[in-house]
Amino acid sequence: MTNPVALLARAPEKAAAGLREFGRMCAMGLDVVLAMFRRPVQIREFIQQFWFIASVSITPAILVSIPFGAVISLQLGSLTSQIGAQQFNGAASVLAVVQQASPIVTTLIIAGAGGSAICADLGARSIREEIDAMEVLGVSPIHRLIVPRVQAAIGVSVLLNGLVSVVGVLGGYFFNVIVQGGTPGAYLASFNALAQLPDLVVSSIKAFIFGFLAGVVAAYRGLNPRGGPKGVGDVVNQSVVITFLLLFFVNTILTALYLQLVPAKGT
Repeated sequence: MTNPVALLARAPEKAAAGLREFGRMCAMGLDVVLAMFRRPVQIREFIQQFWFIASVSITPAILVSIPFGAVISLQLGSLTSQIGAQQFNGAASVLAVVQQASPIVTTLIIAGAGGSAICADLGARSIREEIDAMEVLGVSPIHRLIVPRVQAAIGVSVLLNGLVSVVGVLGGYFFNVIVQGGTPGAYLASFNALAQLPDLVVSSIKAFIFGFLAGVVAAYRGLNPRGGPKGVGDVVNQSVVITFLLLFFVNTILTALYLQLVPAKGT
């Protein structure tokens, strides 16, 4: 039976270890940013990783974005009808999809499909000591392997964010007009009255940052497996969980900053 006193005594040590790991991950993220401007550019590796991440992410993202848009539209439609503000249902649904749901859905798919594959690939290379061999030969693993993967995650995230936004808005439009009996003109007019270009810009910025986080977390955990092949499976799970936690934390900060810095349309 575990002693509670011993657990409490080890809590500060575990917290310090967690902070050290987070610091190392942040340091590697900075190294990745600096290595992006070094030559030679790994074009071939970038294209291969971009195509792989896109191929495993497009279909799940589309399938997830449809119910997201539908649920948001149905819930907001029910709420606006209760308070007599049905004319704003379109704007509220579209803004919720574009600003919040789209970058979040995109990153969840990128982290779950592409990020886990990146982590597993780098973890397998690490336990086979390929990463150590590259360092002995004077080849930087960050520049050669990690930078193109992070760049691919960013590129796919930004482009997929636009696709998810379109599909989510179309799904919300369908359910609002067809299922709830709304009018197409009112849906589009309310969106045009309240939406503005910065809403799309902040969505793309979120997708860019979230894609970077997903790539860096997956790469960092993949380079640091423990316990052989079983450790690779563990770090894959850890990378997905850590990315999800960082995603919601950073999204809260970005949303708060956006609402403070960009005034609402019409104010």
